[in-house]
Amino acid sequence: MQILHVIPTLAPASGGPAEALRQLARAYAEIGIQAEIACQDRPDSPWIGSFAAPVHTFEGQRGVYGYSPPLRKWLAANVARYDGVVVHGVWTYAGLAGARAAHGRVPYAVFTHGMLDPWFRRRYRLKHMKKYLYWPVQYPVLRDARAVLFTTQLESELALRSFWPNKWIARIVPYGTNPPPRNVEAQKRAFQDALPQLGRRRFLLFLSRIHEKKGCDLLIEAFASVAPRHREVDLVIAGPDKDGLQARLAAMAQDFGIVERLHWPGMLTGDAKWGALRSCEAMILPSHQENFGVVVAEALACGRPTLISNQVNVWPQVEQDHTGLVEPDTLDGTRSLLARWFDLTDLEKTAMQERAVPSFQRRYSMQNCALSIRELFGG
Repeated sequence: MQILHVIPTLAPASGGPAEALRQLARAYAEIGIQAEIACQDRPDSPWIGSFAAPVHTFEGQRGVYGYSPPLRKWLAANVARYDGVVVHGVWTYAGLAGARAAHGRVPYAVFTHGMLDPWFRRRYRLKHMKKYLYWPVQYPVLRDARAVLFTTQLESELALRSFWPNKWIARIVPYGTNPPPRNVEAQKRAFQDALPQLGRRRFLLFLSRIHEKKGCDLLIEAFASVAPRHREVDLVIAGPDKDGLQARLAAMAQDFGIVERLHWPGMLTGDAKWGALRSCEAMILPSHQENFGVVVAEALACGRPTLISNQVNVWPQVEQDHTGLVEPDTLDGTRSLLARWFDLTDLEKTAMQERAVPSFQRRYSMQNCALSIRELFGG
C-alpha cells in the first residue's frame, strides 16, 4: 500500500504535526506501508532528510495560506499513484490542494490537528469571522473526505462547536509517538551539554512551543508562588520562540525574583530532547488548548508523570491511568498542579512513574495509528 501525506511544513519548530508525521513515517515502514510526503519547505531544509519516507518539496508563497502552483500541478499528475491521501491541517493551501487533487480519484482523509477547536473562536474573534468567510471553501474538504481524523473523542466533539455546517465522517485514531531510543545515558549527557548551567539540580520541564496558548505566563507566576518553599527544584522552559514571547516571560521571572531558577535552553531535539524528558521530575503543560499534546505521550514513554491542564484533550486518560495530575488552565489551577505535585510522597511519585510506560504502550504507540490509517484505506 502507498499513502501520500500532504502537510504545509515539516519544520520542527512548527510543532506537533511535523513531529508526529516523522514518527508515523517510521511506524509505516515497520508494517510495510510505502509512505511519501509532499510539503512546502525549501528542498535544502535541514530536516527533510531525517524522515523515513521520500519527501517532495514545493515552495509556496509566503504567508499562512502558501499558494503553490508547483504543488498543485504535481498533485494532479501523481495523486492517482497512491491508495490514499492524508492532508494535515485546515486553512492552508496544502490541505486544500491535496483534497481537491484526490477527490473523485483516490480516497483521502483530513487530520485537523486541533484547528477546529472553539478556543480559537473565543480567543481570536476577528480571525474567526475571517475564517467563516473561507468556510464555504474549507467545509467541502471535510465533508467529502473518507474520514476526518481526530486524536481523542473530546477533540472530535469540540470540533463541532466552531463552524456550521459541520457534517462529516469523524474517526478517532490512535496517536502519539514511537518508543524513544534506548541510549539513555547518551541522551542525558546530550541534555546536560545543552544546558550545563542546570548542573544536577532537580527540575520540572515545559517542552513545547513558547506560545500564548501554552500557558507559559501562568506557569512562571505559579512557579514563583511555590519556589520559596521548594528551593531545590528549578523550572526548564524548552521550545522554539517563534513569536518573540520569551523576552516578556523572562521579564516576568525577573519581577518575581526567580530568574536564577528558570532556564531557557531553546528548542531541544534528538538525544537532548529525550534526555530532558528522562532527567526531569515531571513534565508540565498548562495549555489553554491542545488537541492532543504529543509531548504528553513522549513524557509517558520516558516514564515521567505529566502535569497538565484540563484543556489538553488527553486529560481524561491521564486521570484514568493515574499517570499525572490535571487542573484548570488558570493561575489557581496551575498553582494547584505544582502544589499537589510537591505534596506527593516519594512513594506516590514513584507509583506514577511506574504506570507511565504501560499507559504509553497501551494508548499512544504510533504503530497503532499507522495500522488504523491502513485499515481506513482498505489495507
